[in-house]
Amino acid sequence: MPIYKIDAGKLVAVERTTFAWQGLRERRDMQTMLKARIEVLCPDTLVVAEEFGDWEDSRRRIDLLGIDKSANLVVIELKRTEDGGHMELQAIRYAAMISTLTFEKLVPIYARFLADNGIKKDAAESLLEFLDWSEPDEEQFGQSVKIVLASAEFSRELTTAVMWLNEFGLDIRCVRMHPYVDGGQTFLDVQPVIPIPEVADYQIRIREKKQKERESRETARDTTRYDVTVGGQEFLAQPKRWLMFRAISGAIASGATPEDISKLIMWRESKLFKVLNGSLSAEEIRSALSAEDKGGVHPLTRRYFCGDGEIFQSGGKTYVLSNQWGNRTLEAVALLQANYPMAGIQIQSSGDTGS
Repeated sequence: MPIYKIDAGKLVAVERTTFAWQGLRERRDMQTMLKARIEVLCPDTLVVAEEFGDWEDSRRRIDLLGIDKSANLVVIELKRTEDGGHMELQAIRYAAMISTLTFEKLVPIYARFLADNGIKKDAAESLLEFLDWSEPDEEQFGQSVKIVLASAEFSRELTTAVMWLNEFGLDIRCVRMHPYVDGGQTFLDVQPVIPIPEVADYQIRIREKKQKERESRETARDTTRYDVTVGGQEFLAQPKRWLMFRAISGAIASGATPEDISKLIMWRESKLFKVLNGSLSAEEIRSALSAEDKGGVHPLTRRYFCGDGEIFQSGGKTYVLSNQWGNRTLEAVALLQANYPMAGIQIQSSGDTGS
């Protein structure tokens, strides 16, 4: 959106330019100007370091490091490019690197910044005054790391990535900086892109709601373990996948075939076993599954019991049992108990939980 000036009752577009065309460099010019007026990008923030890189085995440096009124660290990255490059990935690395900073460690960092900029202040006292603290509080310090990305423009890939990351609890803000020139003067238009100011509160509420829903789903996930007895042998604290392996192994040992069990657990009939021709070893099975794998969150070899002692052979074929079990696990066990009583399948909750 162009900027207009009112000239003799008319709207006249102000010419948009670029940082490069105006001879403005990231570090020498933009960074120097913004560190002195950081409220342009992020209000209520104190710059505590410039070109910060106090970590081992890395030459990477944070353009500006700040702290906000809530004692959260703020990573500020500047780019004068027209798409922002890959600055979000770079900033995430920086955020991870400084996430362990404490108030005690920050004091000498800030002291060096003050000295480099000719500011005669006591670093510790200045930090405490900014935070409105009477004394350091390490428990409240650095609870979160915020990220501010400032660029002439942002690509769709970058903004999409930022919005997705924010849904998972990160706090990344994008600020667009457009230079304009008029009458020999250069102007800077600074506009928040993410979050959009008019709906920032709404976006934050939606993000918090999604986080709570995600946490609720994790909390609701059934991770009960079971003590299982099959054929007189006891197996303690078994997760659902191993509960099913023990029960099905017992049924097969008592005379059932893999085909019988597939028909019994009808909702899993075609996906209960992976059936391979011939009598294959565990190594041959893993090789066959890998060759068949089409990709996904987990490889096929991790979705089936295919280790030594976990394979079933019947009628010249090899059967490997799925280890993916959910809500109907106990229903499947009840069917096995009712149809194969000779297997002696008994289960009870062990009182233990886990994945």
